[in-house]
Amino acid sequence: MEPSNGMESNNMEREYIRRHHNKHELVENQCSSTLVKHIQAPVHIVWSLVRRFDQPQKYKPFISRCVVKGDMEIGTVREVDVKSGLPATRSTERLELLDDNEHILSIRIVGGDHRLKNYSSIISLHPETIEEGRMGTLVIESFVVDLPQGNTKDETCYFVEALIKCNLKSLADISQRLAVQDTTVGSS
Repeated sequence: MEPSNGMESNNMEREYIRRHHNKHELVENQCSSTLVKHIQAPVHIVWSLVRRFDQPQKYKPFISRCVVKGDMEIGTVREVDVKSGLPATRSTERLELLDDNEHILSIRIVGGDHRLKNYSSIISLHPETIEEGRMGTLVIESFVVDLPQGNTKDETCYFVEALIKCNLKSLADISQRLAVQDTTVGSS
């Protein structure tokens, strides 16, 4: 979790989590968590990266390649190749929700050579005002996953949270770079 800028921000985060992320049905032998990231770039820039179910490697550093089977509608499946160094080489993921109005993307892992069974995630983007009235983006990502045999809830959540934090940091870095380019182009 990131530090928040005040009580109002915390209330908005809680409301967004309640509205968009309480859809995970947690059962025994699963863990779940919600992560928050504040990005100093407007929603349209961040969303242009997140919504690309067909190109997650644009901001997810552990993905080397992605091949989509379908037309970017609910149920579309992608085959993702994972970079070496992780305990996996591929993952098969299904698009569960892509809402361009609300800025919500949800995926479910349906196969692969990894230990993330019954993994489902929701990522939502929300506009927020940051310093000096500039627009930023509040990103919230939640997940639920089965506990692999021999792993505790803490170990499993820690591993998945570490991956998501890397993805969110990369998303922030790339979005903020694009936002600077956007304002540079807009002012010339």
